[in-house]
Amino acid sequence: MRPPVADIADVVSFNADGLVAAIAQQHDTGEVLMMAWMNAEALAETLSTGRVCYYSRSRGKLWRKGESSGQTQALIDLRIDCDGDALLLLVDQSGVACHTGRRSCFYRAARPEGLVEIAAPEISPDALYGHTHNH
Repeated sequence: MRPPVADIADVVSFNADGLVAAIAQQHDTGEVLMMAWMNAEALAETLSTGRVCYYSRSRGKLWRKGESSGQTQALIDLRIDCDGDALLLLVDQSGVACHTGRRSCFYRAARPEGLVEIAAPEISPDALYGHTHNH
């Protein structure tokens, strides 16, 4: 049974653009997969369907994760931070989360020698989207 959407939306502090930061984490491993934005409509859809939906600032519309790539996120749990200005989405990620073809968007690490890629793509963006994709 899903929580009432209105109860959740009432405690979320959307920013001046009507958005809230949403961090996706793999529910069973704790791996942080990505950060994106949600507006009230994306949040409501996510809560009502159980399939994660974000808001794409670059496209100015809802972004149903996996719609073009097939790499979907099923919502397991949704948590709200103490200030209500960030969401933690515990998800079951199907395939990769990053548009670069990596499991996580957090594939670069600051090291003494500089920025180092710590994860290689698991699939090419061309294979994911059938064309060159700019996020």
